[in-house]
Amino acid sequence: MCYRIEFACISLRIFVSIFISVLELLCWTLKLHRRILLGQLSFDDFQGSWATKWQKSLGSRMSMPLGKQIFLTSVAASGGYALLYYLIQKTFSRASYYQLALEHLHSHPEALEALGTPLNVHYLRLTDKYNFVDIAYAKLKIPVSGPKSEGYLYVSSSRDAPFTRWNLQEVFLELKDGQQIPLFKPSGENSTS
Repeated sequence: MCYRIEFACISLRIFVSIFISVLELLCWTLKLHRRILLGQLSFDDFQGSWATKWQKSLGSRMSMPLGKQIFLTSVAASGGYALLYYLIQKTFSRASYYQLALEHLHSHPEALEALGTPLNVHYLRLTDKYNFVDIAYAKLKIPVSGPKSEGYLYVSSSRDAPFTRWNLQEVFLELKDGQQIPLFKPSGENSTS
């Protein structure tokens, strides 16, 4: 739980800093564009930081309408949230426990027969309580589908110490009809042997 809170705080800080930078750049660009259209462009417009330009534009006589500011802010915020969501999904999909579980799924004939090929691996539901990653333990519920059926690939993994290799504890596929297919048993024996 502590890891989720720390990760959320770090993600929020990164998002806020990116959001502020985008707003500063947007305000500076709009002011520059307005001056180009009015023929008031000078060398001074290219000096100083975006923050300085943004602060100067707040008190100008030709301010941006409130509706336009709200629209541009909502577009920037939506884009930032989408980017953050995409980066979190990429981080999960590159993790070794995620990759090992998918290797077991792709090499298991019974699971491939039940789902059908080609397999589709979907994004994790980040709000699902089953998905949990700690410094030494990870549990994921990966949505998968094929032409015949769909379901979830449940993964449990652990490691002895931080920065060591992840070891799978259990991997099984649960189809939408409730059927469970073990792919990797807790004893370490693969169910295909």
